[in-house]
Amino acid sequence: MPIYLRITVKGKHSEYSVGREIVPSFWSAIKGKGTGLREEIRELNDYLDTLASKVRRFHTTLVEKEDEVTAVILRDHLTGKNTSNHSLLRVYQKHNDNMEKLIGKGYSYSTFQTYQSSIRHVKQFLQLKYEVQDINIKKVDFKFITDYELFLRIDRGNNAMSARKYIVHLKKIMLYCLGAGWIVGNPFLNYRNTAKAKARTFLNMEELDRIKNREFPLERLNIVRDIFIFSCYTGLSYIDVKQLRPDQITKGDDGNLWIFIKRQKTETPCHIPLLDEAKVILDRYKNHRICRWRKVALPVLTNQRMNGYLKEIADLCTITKVLTYHLARHTFATTITLSNGVPIETVSQMLGHNSLKTTQHYAKVIDTKISTEMSALQEKLLDRDKEEEDTGDMKVMKLFR
Repeated sequence: MPIYLRITVKGKHSEYSVGREIVPSFWSAIKGKGTGLREEIRELNDYLDTLASKVRRFHTTLVEKEDEVTAVILRDHLTGKNTSNHSLLRVYQKHNDNMEKLIGKGYSYSTFQTYQSSIRHVKQFLQLKYEVQDINIKKVDFKFITDYELFLRIDRGNNAMSARKYIVHLKKIMLYCLGAGWIVGNPFLNYRNTAKAKARTFLNMEELDRIKNREFPLERLNIVRDIFIFSCYTGLSYIDVKQLRPDQITKGDDGNLWIFIKRQKTETPCHIPLLDEAKVILDRYKNHRICRWRKVALPVLTNQRMNGYLKEIADLCTITKVLTYHLARHTFATTITLSNGVPIETVSQMLGHNSLKTTQHYAKVIDTKISTEMSALQEKLLDRDKEEEDTGDMKVMKLFR
C-alpha cells in the first residue's frame, strides 16, 4: 500500500504520497512508521524521519519570518512546487532574444552583441566553477557575483570597467527575476563595484592639425583621415557617420547646413550645424563611387579597418595616443566645443546624450581650458595692478608740482 504524509495546521489537512509502499502488516499506524528490523524498514523509517524534520524546519522558518503558515504551503515546499524552476541561462537567453527583436527600436546591434558576449561568459563561468550547464536563479547570491567578477578579471583577463559592464548585465537579469517574483531578495543588495572609468582621451588642437594637414602616400589613409576629421568636427560616432545620407544634411532656420539625424545607438535626435572643415570633406566625396553606389555621404570602411588604418596614421604623424575612431567624438566634445566656450548643454544636445551627466565626463578633463581661463584672469589682475600704480604715480606728480 502507498504511504501518505498528512500535514495539519489549525485543523486543516494537506496530504501527498511520499513515493514509497509497504506491506500493511509491517506498518504501525500509531507510530507512523514501519515495524521490524529488516534493512529496508530501517531505510524507510530514516526517509520518513527526514521528511518530517524538513517540514518542521520550514515551519520554524515561516514562524520566525512571520510569514503565512498553512498545510498547503508546507506541503508545496516539501514537494518543490513553490520552488522556482527558472534557470539563469534560460532567462538570460530569453532576454537576449527579445533584445534582438528590438534592434533599431531602442537597442543597437552593438549593444545586442555585448549581451551575447555576456551570456557566453556566464556559460564559461558555470562550467569552470560549478561544472554545470545551467543553474537555478535562486542560487545566484553574493558569493556567486563576487566569484563571477574574479572569473572575468582573472580567467577572462577583462579590465575593471569591462568586468563591471558584464556584472551590470547580470544585475539587469536578476532584477528582472526579482520583479517577476521568481526570487525573494536582490542578490546585488550588498555588492559594490568600485571600478572607475578612465579619463577620456582626446586630441589637442596641435595633434589634430598634424593629422589634418598631413598628406599620405596611400589613398586609403587619406580617405580614413578625412572621415576621422569629419567626426572630429561633427561629433558623430562611427555607425552614425557610416549611415549618414545626403538627404540628412539640409539647411536649417539660419540658412546654414545642418545634420539632422537620430543616433543609431539611442535613437536620440541630433541637430548639428556643419563647420567649414566638415563641409569641405563632404564636398570632396559627394561624387565618390562608393557614396553614389551606397547612397551615403562618405565612403566609410568597416570599423575594424578604420581603426587599423588610424594606427598607421598615428605612427606617421608621431602621435603616441591610441588612435581609434571613437577618439574623434571625444575630440569634438573637448577640443572643438567645450574648450572654445560652447555651453555644455549645447554640446550634450549635439552629441545626442540622454543625460547631461554623460557630457560632464568630458568637461572634467579639459585642463587646457582651465589654464587659458586662469591665464586670462591673471592678465586682468596684472592690468588692474598696473592701473592702480599709474594712478598713484599721477597723484605724486601733482603733489610734487
